[in-house]
Amino acid sequence: MIANSVGREARRQLLGEVVRAWVDEIPEAELDSHYAKAVADLDDHDLSMLAAWHASLEVGHPIANKEFLVNVFPSLGENRREALKIAAGFRGEEAFDAGVTEEQSLEMVLPFLSDARCRELARECVELYCWDRLGSEN
Repeated sequence: MIANSVGREARRQLLGEVVRAWVDEIPEAELDSHYAKAVADLDDHDLSMLAAWHASLEVGHPIANKEFLVNVFPSLGENRREALKIAAGFRGEEAFDAGVTEEQSLEMVLPFLSDARCRELARECVELYCWDRLGSEN
């Protein structure tokens, strides 16, 4: 309901929150495979952006190609979830631009979220609604 009541930028941010919530709930053992899937669908621009983020971690000289980014993923340690959030966020942006609705995204993600994370996501959605309705430029 909130997604239907806010502007485009707030809907885009809502989708980002959904992606981040989903990544937070992925079991550690599954992070590698989800990252590989996310990276496989990225275009050259997104790969360059992800490689630039890797460079900020000083993990060597990152190359903006899928094989390098997937192979270096295990060495990111506690930054692996953040890398997956970025890669999955790029995919979410593409889905948003292609017309995937927030409702469709929520239907895919909500079954995988804990009750506590669902409540946190609902709180974030209300904050986005207030931000949007109180005067952001959409």
